Amino acid sequence: MVTRAVLFDWFNTLADYDPPRHEAHADACRALGIEVAKERLSPGILLADHYYVDENRRSPVKQRPIEEQMAIFSRMEHIALREAGVQLSDDQALGIIQKMAKVFADTRFSLYEDVLPAFDLLKERGLILGVISNIDRDLVPVCQELGLAPYLDLIITSRDTGYEKPDPRIFQAALQHTGTEGSETIYVGDHHAIDVLAAEQAGMQGVLLDRFDLFGHITSCPRITSLVDLVHYV
Repeated sequence: MVTRAVLFDWFNTLADYDPPRHEAHADACRALGIEVAKERLSPGILLADHYYVDENRRSPVKQRPIEEQMAIFSRMEHIALREAGVQLSDDQALGIIQKMAKVFADTRFSLYEDVLPAFDLLKERGLILGVISNIDRDLVPVCQELGLAPYLDLIITSRDTGYEKPDPRIFQAALQHTGTEGSETIYVGDHHAIDVLAAEQAGMQGVLLDRFDLFGHITSCPRITSLVDLVHYV
């Protein structure tokens, strides 16, 4: 089947926070007397994100008691720093959480370096491009600010549809916009369960983006380390 559309997850796939979290985390650690190289933090931060996603699938984190939420956020810091070779105390984890909350009170995003080169290549092939995200905010002005809007044919969010991945209805809403069959549509994301498997359950072709080569054990779907590599699958 010929590919007609390529759709993307947003966070950890197309965009990171601005400033990037590995830099903000390193600064927060340094302020607490914890020395860690910022470049060592990115893989652990991604694994911490995956832990949060898995917890959220089990039960929405924002609806849990505040004590349980804080325990999850603390666990995320332990995961992130452990991967960088640092063992935290619970007090240190709490201190990092507090500093990071201040940094990201006014959330801004930046695109990964491979995004626009990949979109140029995909647009040259006449493909429909779009975003499917669980983000609870309007991404249109964000994409305009980042220079991504001219490439995008659709943006579908949980804010728009009332559904969150892995619910197949958010993927089906995207297919209604693209006018393509699932078999003609690729979905790219960084999480195997809520991105790849969920897209496949909706009839799409799932591709796992593994920027830090952490998931070599996953062999049931195409796995790429750069979005530019998508040209081999369309």
